[in-house]
Amino acid sequence: MPYLLINKKNNMHKNDLVKAIAEQTGCLQKDADQLISAFIDNVKKALKCGDKVTLIGFGTFSVLETKEKKGRNPQTGKEIKIAASKRVKFKPGKDLKEEVKKASSGCGAKKSCKKR
Repeated sequence: MPYLLINKKNNMHKNDLVKAIAEQTGCLQKDADQLISAFIDNVKKALKCGDKVTLIGFGTFSVLETKEKKGRNPQTGKEIKIAASKRVKFKPGKDLKEEVKKASSGCGAKKSCKKR
């Protein structure tokens, strides 16, 4: 089944993904939306607890903790403290990296991609 890109800016948004999954699986868009929302909620919960979420072949979501560090205000040159924080990290899996590498010419050149 081809990749369906609905909007014209070459960005796939949640609604576009819902429509593509509904068409590919034959389920209702409402059901596809609930599945995607449940996936997102569960990934968020796992990351909040400090867990990693690994989807073999796709990638791994994890939380990276950064230490407090010193920086400079570029306008004044004054030294400032940059607070410690947490951020979400995504490391693509081998299969995803290879698929993206194959599509070096962009989606328009691939037969598996279809723009609507």
